[in-house]
Amino acid sequence: MEHKAPEFEFMGLWFNGANMLMITIASLIVFLIALLSTRKLAMKPTGMQNFFEWVMDFVKGIINSTMDWKDGGRFHILGITILMYIFVSNMIGLPFALVVDETLWWKSPTSDPMITLTLAVMVVVLSHFYGVKLKGVKAYREGFFSPMKFLFPLKIIEEFANTLTLGLRLYGNIFAGELLLSLLASGLAHQGIIGTIAAVPLTLVWQGFSVFVGSIQAYIFTMLTMVYMSHKVSHDH
Repeated sequence: MEHKAPEFEFMGLWFNGANMLMITIASLIVFLIALLSTRKLAMKPTGMQNFFEWVMDFVKGIINSTMDWKDGGRFHILGITILMYIFVSNMIGLPFALVVDETLWWKSPTSDPMITLTLAVMVVVLSHFYGVKLKGVKAYREGFFSPMKFLFPLKIIEEFANTLTLGLRLYGNIFAGELLLSLLASGLAHQGIIGTIAAVPLTLVWQGFSVFVGSIQAYIFTMLTMVYMSHKVSHDH
Protein backbone atom coordinates (compact mmCIF):
# COMPACT_ATOMS: atom_id res chain seq x y z
CA MET A 1 0.00 0.00 0.00
CA GLU A 2 1.31 3.42 -0.96
CA HIS A 3 1.73 5.90 1.89
CA LYS A 4 2.51 9.59 1.76
CA ALA A 5 5.66 11.12 3.19
CA PRO A 6 5.23 13.86 5.86
CA GLU A 7 6.86 16.71 3.96
CA PHE A 8 7.08 20.35 5.05
CA GLU A 9 8.69 23.50 3.71
CA PHE A 10 11.22 25.63 5.55
CA MET A 11 12.99 28.63 4.02
CA GLY A 12 12.15 27.49 0.52
CA LEU A 13 13.42 23.94 1.07
CA TRP A 14 11.31 20.79 1.41
CA PHE A 15 12.05 18.32 4.21
CA ASN A 16 10.82 14.79 4.88
CA GLY A 17 9.65 14.71 8.49
CA ALA A 18 9.77 10.90 8.72
CA ASN A 19 13.38 10.82 7.53
CA MET A 20 14.38 13.47 10.04
CA LEU A 21 12.59 11.64 12.85
CA MET A 22 14.07 8.22 12.06
CA ILE A 23 17.60 9.56 11.50
CA THR A 24 17.42 11.20 14.93
CA ILE A 25 16.08 8.06 16.62
CA ALA A 26 18.71 5.82 14.99
CA SER A 27 21.47 8.24 16.03
CA LEU A 28 20.20 8.34 19.61
CA ILE A 29 20.06 4.54 19.81
CA VAL A 30 23.66 4.24 18.59
CA PHE A 31 24.74 6.94 21.04
CA LEU A 32 23.02 5.16 23.95
CA ILE A 33 24.60 1.83 23.01
CA ALA A 34 28.05 3.43 22.95
CA LEU A 35 27.38 5.27 26.23
CA LEU A 36 26.11 2.20 28.08
CA SER A 37 28.97 0.07 26.71
CA THR A 38 31.70 2.43 27.91
CA ARG A 39 30.16 3.82 31.10
CA LYS A 40 31.82 1.34 33.48
CA LEU A 41 34.94 -0.03 31.82
CA ALA A 42 36.54 -3.08 33.39
CA MET A 43 39.63 -5.19 32.72
CA LYS A 44 37.37 -8.22 32.29
CA PRO A 45 34.56 -6.99 30.03
CA THR A 46 31.02 -8.22 30.56
CA GLY A 47 27.62 -7.36 29.15
CA MET A 48 27.51 -4.30 26.91
CA GLN A 49 31.25 -3.67 27.18
CA ASN A 50 31.92 -7.17 25.93
CA PHE A 51 29.56 -6.58 22.99
CA PHE A 52 31.17 -3.25 22.12
CA GLU A 53 34.67 -4.69 22.23
CA TRP A 54 33.49 -7.45 19.90
CA VAL A 55 32.24 -4.77 17.48
CA MET A 56 35.60 -2.99 17.70
CA ASP A 57 37.49 -6.21 16.94
CA PHE A 58 35.09 -7.05 14.12
CA VAL A 59 35.64 -3.67 12.43
CA LYS A 60 39.40 -3.96 13.00
CA GLY A 61 39.27 -7.25 11.13
CA ILE A 62 37.46 -5.57 8.24
CA ILE A 63 40.11 -2.86 8.06
CA ASN A 64 43.00 -5.34 8.22
CA SER A 65 41.47 -7.29 5.34
CA THR A 66 41.45 -4.21 3.08
CA MET A 67 44.60 -2.26 4.00
CA ASP A 68 47.56 -2.06 6.35
CA TRP A 69 46.63 -1.04 9.90
CA LYS A 70 49.16 1.81 9.69
CA ASP A 71 46.98 3.37 6.98
CA GLY A 72 43.59 2.09 8.14
CA GLY A 73 43.80 2.49 11.92
CA ARG A 74 42.64 6.09 11.68
CA PHE A 75 39.34 4.84 10.17
CA HIS A 76 38.53 2.50 13.07
CA ILE A 77 36.02 4.83 14.74
CA LEU A 78 34.49 5.69 11.37
CA GLY A 79 33.96 2.00 10.62
CA ILE A 80 32.40 1.32 14.03
CA THR A 81 30.05 4.28 13.63
CA ILE A 82 28.97 3.28 10.11
CA LEU A 83 28.45 -0.37 11.05
CA MET A 84 26.36 0.37 14.13
CA TYR A 85 24.38 3.21 12.57
CA ILE A 86 23.42 1.27 9.45
CA PHE A 87 22.62 -1.88 11.43
CA VAL A 88 20.34 0.03 13.80
CA SER A 89 18.77 1.93 10.88
CA ASN A 90 18.08 -1.35 9.08
CA MET A 91 16.45 -2.90 12.14
CA ILE A 92 14.17 -0.22 13.58
CA GLY A 93 11.62 -0.41 10.76
CA LEU A 94 11.19 -4.20 10.96
CA PRO A 95 8.94 -4.63 14.04
CA PHE A 96 6.21 -2.27 12.81
CA ALA A 97 5.34 0.72 10.64
CA LEU A 98 3.51 3.74 12.04
CA VAL A 99 0.96 5.26 9.66
CA VAL A 100 -1.11 8.30 10.67
CA ASP A 101 -3.79 9.51 8.22
CA GLU A 102 -2.12 7.55 5.39
CA THR A 103 1.20 9.23 6.21
CA LEU A 104 4.14 6.94 7.02
CA TRP A 105 6.07 8.18 10.04
CA TRP A 106 7.94 5.12 11.38
CA LYS A 107 10.19 3.17 9.01
CA SER A 108 13.82 2.21 8.54
CA PRO A 109 15.68 5.35 7.43
CA THR A 110 17.76 3.20 5.08
CA SER A 111 14.59 2.31 3.14
CA ASP A 112 14.76 5.80 1.60
CA PRO A 113 17.18 6.26 -1.34
CA MET A 114 17.97 9.85 -0.38
CA ILE A 115 19.43 8.71 2.93
CA THR A 116 21.43 5.78 1.55
CA LEU A 117 22.80 7.86 -1.32
CA THR A 118 23.73 10.61 1.13
CA LEU A 119 25.68 8.06 3.18
CA ALA A 120 27.36 6.83 -0.01
CA VAL A 121 28.32 10.36 -1.08
CA MET A 122 29.72 11.01 2.39
CA VAL A 123 31.92 7.91 2.17
CA VAL A 124 33.21 8.70 -1.32
CA VAL A 125 33.92 12.36 -0.45
CA LEU A 126 35.77 11.27 2.71
CA SER A 127 37.87 8.83 0.68
CA HIS A 128 38.95 11.65 -1.64
CA PHE A 129 39.60 13.99 1.29
CA TYR A 130 41.89 11.52 3.03
CA GLY A 131 43.52 10.61 -0.28
CA VAL A 132 44.63 14.22 -0.71
CA LYS A 133 45.49 14.66 2.98
CA LEU A 134 47.65 11.55 3.32
CA LYS A 135 49.23 11.25 -0.13
CA GLY A 136 49.41 14.88 -1.21
CA VAL A 137 47.77 16.55 -4.19
CA LYS A 138 50.38 15.38 -6.71
CA ALA A 139 50.34 11.70 -5.76
CA TYR A 140 46.56 11.75 -5.43
CA ARG A 141 46.16 13.27 -8.91
CA GLU A 142 48.57 10.78 -10.45
CA GLY A 143 46.38 7.96 -9.17
CA PHE A 144 43.74 8.92 -11.73
CA PHE A 145 46.23 8.68 -14.63
CA SER A 146 48.05 5.49 -13.74
CA PRO A 147 48.88 3.06 -15.18
CA MET A 148 47.74 4.75 -18.43
CA LYS A 149 46.43 8.28 -18.99
CA PHE A 150 43.59 7.27 -21.30
CA LEU A 151 41.94 5.44 -18.38
CA PHE A 152 41.14 8.76 -16.68
CA PRO A 153 37.53 8.97 -18.04
CA LEU A 154 36.86 5.41 -16.88
CA LYS A 155 38.11 6.20 -13.39
CA ILE A 156 35.76 9.20 -13.20
CA ILE A 157 32.86 6.98 -14.28
CA GLU A 158 33.96 4.44 -11.67
CA GLU A 159 33.66 7.03 -8.90
CA PHE A 160 30.04 7.81 -9.84
CA ALA A 161 29.26 4.10 -10.25
CA ASN A 162 30.70 3.32 -6.81
CA THR A 163 28.54 6.01 -5.24
CA LEU A 164 25.35 4.79 -6.90
CA THR A 165 25.91 1.10 -6.22
CA LEU A 166 26.93 1.69 -2.61
CA GLY A 167 23.77 3.67 -1.87
CA LEU A 168 21.24 1.85 -4.04
CA ARG A 169 22.31 -1.63 -2.92
CA LEU A 170 21.54 -0.77 0.68
CA TYR A 171 18.28 0.98 -0.21
CA GLY A 172 17.02 -1.81 -2.47
CA ASN A 173 17.52 -4.58 0.08
CA ILE A 174 15.95 -2.74 3.02
CA PHE A 175 13.06 -1.27 1.02
CA ALA A 176 12.20 -4.66 -0.51
CA GLY A 177 12.18 -6.30 2.92
CA GLU A 178 9.85 -3.71 4.45
CA LEU A 179 7.60 -3.74 1.37
CA LEU A 180 7.07 -7.48 1.58
CA LEU A 181 6.43 -7.29 5.32
CA SER A 182 3.79 -4.64 4.64
CA LEU A 183 2.17 -6.81 1.97
CA LEU A 184 2.12 -9.84 4.26
CA ALA A 185 0.65 -7.87 7.14
CA SER A 186 -2.06 -6.12 5.11
CA GLY A 187 -2.85 -8.45 2.21
CA LEU A 188 -3.18 -11.73 4.07
CA ALA A 189 -4.81 -10.19 7.11
CA HIS A 190 -7.65 -8.88 4.94
CA GLN A 191 -8.57 -12.47 4.09
CA GLY A 192 -10.16 -12.96 7.52
CA ILE A 193 -9.16 -15.28 10.35
CA ILE A 194 -7.46 -17.79 8.09
CA GLY A 195 -5.49 -15.03 6.39
CA THR A 196 -4.43 -13.59 9.73
CA ILE A 197 -3.28 -16.99 11.01
CA ALA A 198 -1.38 -17.62 7.79
CA ALA A 199 0.24 -14.18 7.93
CA VAL A 200 1.79 -14.69 11.38
CA PRO A 201 4.35 -17.45 10.59
CA LEU A 202 5.14 -15.98 7.17
CA THR A 203 5.76 -12.56 8.72
CA LEU A 204 7.97 -14.01 11.45
CA VAL A 205 10.01 -15.97 8.92
CA TRP A 206 10.46 -12.95 6.69
CA GLN A 207 11.37 -10.73 9.65
CA GLY A 208 14.06 -13.23 10.62
CA PHE A 209 15.37 -13.21 7.06
CA SER A 210 15.23 -9.39 7.02
CA VAL A 211 17.35 -9.27 10.19
CA PHE A 212 19.92 -11.44 8.40
CA VAL A 213 19.81 -9.26 5.25
CA GLY A 214 20.02 -6.05 7.29
CA SER A 215 23.07 -7.37 9.16
CA ILE A 216 24.79 -8.44 5.94
CA GLN A 217 24.08 -5.06 4.31
CA ALA A 218 25.60 -3.21 7.28
CA TYR A 219 28.70 -5.39 6.94
CA ILE A 220 28.91 -4.90 3.16
CA PHE A 221 28.55 -1.13 3.44
CA THR A 222 31.31 -0.98 6.06
CA MET A 223 33.54 -3.32 4.07
CA LEU A 224 33.14 -1.29 0.86
CA THR A 225 33.77 1.92 2.79
CA MET A 226 37.14 0.57 3.87
CA VAL A 227 37.87 -0.72 0.36
CA TYR A 228 37.26 2.75 -1.10
CA MET A 229 39.40 4.30 1.63
CA SER A 230 42.23 1.86 0.95
CA HIS A 231 42.16 2.67 -2.76
CA LYS A 232 42.74 6.34 -1.97
CA VAL A 233 45.17 6.27 0.95
CA SER A 234 47.28 3.13 0.43
CA HIS A 235 50.48 3.76 -1.50
CA ASP A 236 50.35 0.37 -3.19
CA HIS A 237 47.15 1.29 -5.11
